[in-house]
Amino acid sequence: MALTTPVAVPYASYLRVYEPLAAFPEPERSHWARYARRGSLPGAQDELRRSLSDLLPVPPVVVPVRESADAFVAEVDGVLCVCPWRTRLRGWQALAGLGDELPAPVLDAAVPPVVRREAAADYDSWRERNPDARPWIRSATWHVPVRWFVLFADEEREYDKGADAGAGGAGEGVVLRYRTPMVQARRRVARALKVLREELEDSPLIDGLVDVGRWLEEFHPRSMVELDYGGLVYTIPEEQLASDHSAADTAEGLAALREGDGERASAVYERLTERWRAVRHRGMAS
Repeated sequence: MALTTPVAVPYASYLRVYEPLAAFPEPERSHWARYARRGSLPGAQDELRRSLSDLLPVPPVVVPVRESADAFVAEVDGVLCVCPWRTRLRGWQALAGLGDELPAPVLDAAVPPVVRREAAADYDSWRERNPDARPWIRSATWHVPVRWFVLFADEEREYDKGADAGAGGAGEGVVLRYRTPMVQARRRVARALKVLREELEDSPLIDGLVDVGRWLEEFHPRSMVELDYGGLVYTIPEEQLASDHSAADTAEGLAALREGDGERASAVYERLTERWRAVRHRGMAS
């Protein structure tokens, strides 16, 4: 989970895995079955609001005391699938990586060292009891990692500009996401890694894809994978959002590499990086 602090704007994108109920042991399976039958289920903004509310106390509660019992729910080919929030686990993991994102003085002001030490000790103790635990959700602030687009095809893109869009901004309820079966996501990762390893001596994209591929292997093969632009849709101008086909660009770049057309591959990669560099600059400006 991308940790949201008083010095960071919660514009985040998400990579989620929805697993079928059969993937969960009892009694968790029964819990999710009952949960899905509720009349009203929380959405992404509800999760965000709950996370932000924990940051109001002084010192902030950077990791929830108890694990969330909520999840995102979807029906995939008639099969009920759930994506548990696991807010506490994601909070621990985000806190561990926060030092790479913030200068030390800013980090100490936002999350005092004593709070970080206590959280790290709690996490170590918890990991000893739960060595196989993993999150169903990954997130990134102020961008979508290029490696995530490898998992999807352009025809899987879903864009809804919502209501009352105007003045160049996104309307209420705007959504931009991709969804694909787990088997397709794993296949695309494998194909991309083959191309990248054959054509490039070294690349951060390779390491990132290896990490994503290992994460995907942790889940049921009949799962669904989702890339959600999340809060980014409210900072990217509507015309740019509508024309954003980053998964298609990623596929084009890989195809160019496969065909030995390094010049075209470089042009596509530059187009992608420039698009997301502009979004990241908005975060720095805020």
